[in-house]
Amino acid sequence: MTIILLCVIGVIITVEYWSHTEAGKVPVKTGVLLHAVDQRIVTSGMRVPKIFTGSGESRFDRKDMTIPMSDGAEIPVRIYQPKAEGPHPIILYYHGGAFLEGYGNIQTHDNIIRALASKTNSVVISVGYRLAPTYPFPTATEDSYEALAWAKKHADLFDGDSSKLAVVGDSAGGNLATVVTMMARDRNGPKITAQALLYPLTTFQDVSFPSRQTYDSGYYFISRSVMEKARENYTPDEKMWSNPYTSPLDANLSNLPPAFIITAEFDPLRDEGEAYGKRLADYKIPVTATRYNGVMHGFVSLYEVMNRGKQALDETATFLNTAFWEQPTYQSYNFTINEEQSTMEKLQDRGEAYAIGAFLIGKQALSLMTSW
Repeated sequence: MTIILLCVIGVIITVEYWSHTEAGKVPVKTGVLLHAVDQRIVTSGMRVPKIFTGSGESRFDRKDMTIPMSDGAEIPVRIYQPKAEGPHPIILYYHGGAFLEGYGNIQTHDNIIRALASKTNSVVISVGYRLAPTYPFPTATEDSYEALAWAKKHADLFDGDSSKLAVVGDSAGGNLATVVTMMARDRNGPKITAQALLYPLTTFQDVSFPSRQTYDSGYYFISRSVMEKARENYTPDEKMWSNPYTSPLDANLSNLPPAFIITAEFDPLRDEGEAYGKRLADYKIPVTATRYNGVMHGFVSLYEVMNRGKQALDETATFLNTAFWEQPTYQSYNFTINEEQSTMEKLQDRGEAYAIGAFLIGKQALSLMTSW
């Protein structure tokens, strides 16, 4: 019993220690996950233990296929289609990953795709756009736009409603999602009902945002070195940095669809995402924006183990469901900070943090023993 008690105390002390980061104290659940990824005990695309996920028969069919691009190439897409009779709204999802090969793809973001399909009862198409350095700008933007045009043209293939199209993306994919809305406007393309941007990158230019300087070490899932690598490889010509299809923060934002923006407190991209929301509102675009405090870049991908991630995903789905069936009206920039948690949620987060911490400590100990 004494040994068990000492082990429990050791886990608690260790987990509390992990919550003290280079930029200050973070919630214990956030601290555990940051430590795990930083030490490569797990990856940001880790498989979540079954105790945190639901089970049951899927209400969706999944299909992987390729679609043609105008330059003769083909790109992969993954489609989740409701089994129920449609037609259903269509969501184009653009994954994050710094526009770079090896950082993100349709597989790494599959859990978000599945969840969005379930929570919106929509067809969700995850777009495997081509990546730098092999394919610098504008290939990713052209692939993303052409995938939208393909989805509208072939909506009957997956029982989709081509009059209800939305774009969603996270990080680099958030950049692509909003850029696609601009391309559709400029090219008289498909009418987009709504755009949802999760901690988006909105400018490649050298802007002195405080969040870029405070959280750029890489401990918060994205680093200055990765952002610089993305700029060097995706936009190798400095003239590209000011292009409206790479840096929408400085673009003409008139006549774009209603927007929903999620940002995270511990994220170098936080300030530019919020600045983009303000600029959209300046152009009389309906905007709802929420900053989630206590979490880091990429937190929505961890919704199965983070309550804040689940809340953000639910909020995104609610926005999309409303936009599909109602016409949002303009209001002044609607920005809120989500930092409130119920006592029960705080206790649950702390208990799960200790459980995950114990698992990680045990995994590290086992790794050390097998290496001897």
